[in-house]
Amino acid sequence: MNHRAGFVSIIGKPNVGKSTLLNALIGEQLSAVTHKAQTTRHRIKGFLNAPGYQIIFSDTPGIIDPAYKLHERMMGAVDSSFEDADIAILVIETGDRNLGDEISKRLNKMNVPLIVLLNKIDLSTQEKVVEEMDFWKSQFQNSEVIPVSAAEKFNLDLLLNTMVALLPEGPAYYDKEELSDRSVRFFVTEIIRKQLLLLYKKEIPYSCEVSITEFKEDTTIDRIRCEIGVDRESQKAILLGHKGSAIKRLGITSREQIEQLTGKQAFLELTVKVKGDWRNDDKQLDRFGYRES
Repeated sequence: MNHRAGFVSIIGKPNVGKSTLLNALIGEQLSAVTHKAQTTRHRIKGFLNAPGYQIIFSDTPGIIDPAYKLHERMMGAVDSSFEDADIAILVIETGDRNLGDEISKRLNKMNVPLIVLLNKIDLSTQEKVVEEMDFWKSQFQNSEVIPVSAAEKFNLDLLLNTMVALLPEGPAYYDKEELSDRSVRFFVTEIIRKQLLLLYKKEIPYSCEVSITEFKEDTTIDRIRCEIGVDRESQKAILLGHKGSAIKRLGITSREQIEQLTGKQAFLELTVKVKGDWRNDDKQLDRFGYRES
C-alpha cells in the first residue's frame, strides 16, 4: 500500500471527549483533559505516525456561541482547522441529539468526508447505543457512524482503519519522530491551565490565562517563570489564597506534571497580575497566542 498522509479535524461541543480521543489515539497527554467545559482553547495538532501513514489531528475548542472576543478567536481556531482538513470527525456524546446552530452552520459548509463518533458509550446501555446509532445514521446518511469510548479506548481500531482508508496518498507532512507542532513552552502553559481548572472553582479558571516570561533550559533542570493574568483584584486574591497557600499548591502540582513532560527537574515560579478585561482585549489576546484567523 502506498503511503497516506492527511489532516483530520476533531470537532464537537465542549466536554464531549475530543481531547480524550486525541490523547488516546496518539498515546500521549497532548491535550488538557478535565471534567470542565472549554478546557481546550487553542487548536492543538497531534501526529499519529506509522510506517504506512501519518495522521495530523487537530484538537479544537468546543464549539460555542461566542460571549467574548476570546471565544470568537477560539471559534476562529475551529474554522481554520477546516481549511486544511481531509477528514472531519464530529464527536457526539451519547444521548445528546441537539447539535446546536453553531455546529450545524459549520457542517453545512463542509466538503470533506465526515465520521460521526458516538462517544461515552460505556456510560450507556447497548439498546440505547443502537437507538442512537440509528438516529445519527438517519441524520448523516453519507457518513460513517462509529460508537466509541475514548476514555476506555474502545473501538478506536475501527476508527483508525476508517480514517486511514479515507486519507489521500502522499508523503508525511512532518518528521515522524515528532508528536506535535507545538513547543514544550506551549505545553507547560497548558499544564498550568489544566491545574487551574482542577484546583479552583466557578469562574476563576475561565478568567485566567498563562504566559511564560522566562524559560531557561539546562541539561538537568528547566527554570521557568510564568505569569497568570486575571480580570480583577478579587480573583487575584483567590488565586493566591491565604498566605499564598493556593498558588503554592498550584505550583507544586504543575511542576510535577512539567517534570513528567520533560523528564528532568523544573524550577517553577508563578506570579499573578490583573489584566483587566483581557478576554475582550485584542492586544492581550495576541500576546496570549490567540491569533485572528
